[in-house]
Amino acid sequence: MSANVVSQEEWLEARLALLEQEKQHSRARDALTRARQDLPWVLVEKEYVFDGANGQESLADLFGEHSQLLVYHFMFDDGWDEGCKACSYLADHYNSILVHLAQRDVALVTVSKAPYPNLKAFKKRMGWTFKWVSSANNDFNRDFHVSFTEDEMNGNANYNFREKTTFPSTEAPGISTFAKDEAGRVFHTYSAYGRGLENLIGTYTFLDLVPKGRDEEALPYSMEWVRHRDRY
Repeated sequence: MSANVVSQEEWLEARLALLEQEKQHSRARDALTRARQDLPWVLVEKEYVFDGANGQESLADLFGEHSQLLVYHFMFDDGWDEGCKACSYLADHYNSILVHLAQRDVALVTVSKAPYPNLKAFKKRMGWTFKWVSSANNDFNRDFHVSFTEDEMNGNANYNFREKTTFPSTEAPGISTFAKDEAGRVFHTYSAYGRGLENLIGTYTFLDLVPKGRDEEALPYSMEWVRHRDRY
């Protein structure tokens, strides 16, 4: 790590120039957020039934008392011994914010393909408290493009809105948002995948403030350094 050491006056001049760039970025981010919130909605007509701590629940049930729902698509396939380490890293960030989301009429639920007993055991190991349900017995993961067949992994996957994509796993991460109207109808409003999930990772926000940043350039892939929280 090298540094360009200057006087306080020179540093302040450089910092003010960067501040103007940061303000431009904030204004652009605000505009992007408004565009995201203004996306049209799609009525969810298929029935999805999930397995969880409360038995079987529909997609509409997952909203609880709220009119907005965030679903994190957590990579955990049937037959895996544990959940994805990168998804676990991300879940560590959102586990504690549920009470705050609820104040803004939002529920957050995690959905995975593995059977519920597997999810329950891993959740206990990791010390999480968020709601986690299984989509093992429905098409939810397939319909929202986070579960793939062997053929799809070899170049025929539809991931991050791109067809004919190669994905190195049977499961992929993502987040989807839904709204429920007064009649109980559920609408899909937004989904994000890949680097679209970075906004959910607070650790990266902090790392981006320090000189070495994320320090991932020499790694085989960006999250190679990440471990399950009990394995560092």
